[in-house]
Amino acid sequence: MPLPLYLLALAVFAMGTSEFMLAGLLPAIAADLGVPVGTAGTLGSAFAVGMVVGAPLVAGLARSWPRRSSLAGFLLVFAAAHVVGATVPSFPVLFGTRVVAALANAGFLAVALTTAATLVPPDRKGRALGVLLSGTTMATIAGVPAGSLLGAAFGWRATFWAVAAVCLPAVAGVLHGIPRSPRPRAAESAGPSLRTELGVLRRRRLLLVMLLGALVNAATFASFTFLAPVVTGTAGLDRLWVPVVLVLFGAGSFAGITVAGRLSDARPGLVVAIAGPLLLVGWPALALLAWEPVALPVLVFAQAMLSFALGSTLIARVLYEATGAATMAGGYATAALNLGAAVGPLVAAIALTTRLGELGPLWTSGLLVLVALLIAAPCRRSVSGTGGAGRGPR
Repeated sequence: MPLPLYLLALAVFAMGTSEFMLAGLLPAIAADLGVPVGTAGTLGSAFAVGMVVGAPLVAGLARSWPRRSSLAGFLLVFAAAHVVGATVPSFPVLFGTRVVAALANAGFLAVALTTAATLVPPDRKGRALGVLLSGTTMATIAGVPAGSLLGAAFGWRATFWAVAAVCLPAVAGVLHGIPRSPRPRAAESAGPSLRTELGVLRRRRLLLVMLLGALVNAATFASFTFLAPVVTGTAGLDRLWVPVVLVLFGAGSFAGITVAGRLSDARPGLVVAIAGPLLLVGWPALALLAWEPVALPVLVFAQAMLSFALGSTLIARVLYEATGAATMAGGYATAALNLGAAVGPLVAAIALTTRLGELGPLWTSGLLVLVALLIAAPCRRSVSGTGGAGRGPR
């Protein structure tokens, strides 16, 4: 894999740390700003909604922009939003900064996904996506637990300052590592029109894999966002165990993306057939065994591995099925990812208020995976990439 791909992954690491760090900071943010934990959890949904709306919108606006300067600009806006977020006095203002940060993240990721696909041969999009998203999984392994510890020691605002600081070397890496793109007019004349790229959304197979990717990601974020209450409440462990469990989640997600990156190009159907049913069993198992301090970390690792293996494979299928949308394919993939990230925590927050309590999000994840598998069952050929113009390599 080319070096610029890893430089993009560094930037994704900074952004992933910001997106996921709330899982370990929600109790502190809620207490400081005087809102319920469930309300604080909507910060994750605000970020995801901004990503869903911003990905196709910003990708469309940035079609004629030079890729390198676009990526650097999005990163700088992202950093500025965190500087403001670190100083806000109220929850509504913090909510607004998360939306702004999400729009910048959406623009960056949409351009980065498209850029990554151009840095490798056409039949290695899945591998390239795996490298790019490894920045996200490394965020859950290192960035999020470090942010949780930093927040516990110095307050949640210190974590926002740290994310802003990490963005600066990422900007330098993008400016020095990403090659200059052709001049805007040359890029426009060489590629399809915006109407043509939007027209690919009429493809049934593309919409199907986007929906399935969103559902799986919703299941992942429904539980991940509210892991801290499960660790300290249901399992009865000390708060210092929260970053430990988050590290295990990150390690599992890294393992899942690594494995899927080698299979999602040639054998996507195999990943879906194995990971899907295991996920369906795993979320209820985690809800039933969350009381056991030994079973909790093992199941968290397993569910993270399966979730990211299946989710990244489905998103890779989006890139394949969006063939012909050279600049918008990354926006479609980003929108699918974050539609799930927006819906999952919202549904899980509702489940928190039911008799299920802290275990509600885990049961919600199981239900979302069940819905995804029921939709995918009669459409196995579409999910596995066999047949059709968007077919991947076999």
